[in-house]
Amino acid sequence: MEVYILGIIIAVCGNFLISISLNIQKYTHIRQSQRGTKPYYSSRLWWCGILLMGLGELGNFAAYGFAPASLIAPLGCVSVIASAIISVVFLKETLRASDLLGGALALTGTYLLVTFAPHSAPHVTANMVERCLISWQFLAYFLFEVFLFCILLYLYKCRNVNHIVIVMLLVALLASVTVISVKAVSGMLTETIRGSHLQLTYPIFYIMFVVMVASCAFQIKFLNEAMKMFDATEIVPINYVFFTASAVVAGILFYEEFYGLSLIYIIMFVLGCLLAFAGVFLIARTRPKIKMDRVFFSMGPITSKKCTEKVQPEKKDSKHGTLTSKLVCNSGVQQEDS
Repeated sequence: MEVYILGIIIAVCGNFLISISLNIQKYTHIRQSQRGTKPYYSSRLWWCGILLMGLGELGNFAAYGFAPASLIAPLGCVSVIASAIISVVFLKETLRASDLLGGALALTGTYLLVTFAPHSAPHVTANMVERCLISWQFLAYFLFEVFLFCILLYLYKCRNVNHIVIVMLLVALLASVTVISVKAVSGMLTETIRGSHLQLTYPIFYIMFVVMVASCAFQIKFLNEAMKMFDATEIVPINYVFFTASAVVAGILFYEEFYGLSLIYIIMFVLGCLLAFAGVFLIARTRPKIKMDRVFFSMGPITSKKCTEKVQPEKKDSKHGTLTSKLVCNSGVQQEDS
């Protein structure tokens, strides 16, 4: 079996586990709300969902060690498709025509992505990561990212420009760094496990690990702020598009994943991305409004009593939250759709 196929299988299974996890947690919230007894986090079923979430994210992390980042990142749409199907079959939510069309487009796009994405990438070693970090194309890209991030942060924090694009661009810029560091850490661990060369003795491994953790933490921070201001139906598709684009750009500039790829393959890959984007937007479109102060992050506690009281869905909301708000970051961000 080709190594990249193993990465695809791991990523698909990981995203499928995440979609199951999110729907289990959603079901737990609904059941606890109807019974009005113990809080949701006292349920064994909810913790089973958390366990599945962890396994799914671990799978996504491992997948970056076997396949190019530009191939793994777009497969996040599998979670959206699977979550929509599970919501209809098990949570008895309404199946809409836009769900069918969106699912068809997303599946077609996924097929094109898997077929025409770069299937090979150089083995990620400590020496390779060090060389890529000082390459002129990455340094130019990184300086541009820092400059753009500072401008967006100034508009958001100092000028109070709370537009969804501003916040999600901040998340996407951090996601680009996350993808680079996740693939570096995962790739070096993979090389070490294979026994070809011990990578854990190089300082760059620990530097990239710290960068990975820090970028994930700040992604959670900005996503949490976005979810307090905007609805999941807006955040999910925009975040998927921005995250996928940032991951592909990171793979191109840092890991040179598109090097030697023919023009027709690049065109078909871009077409696959556009179809997947359109499918996710259709699935998320006109979903029931779920204010994001009801969302609980598995990687951080709920910070106030007011937020805790809003975690439980209202009984009268029979369509409570169809779409996973995962897609936030396949590379490490974990959240549950309440």
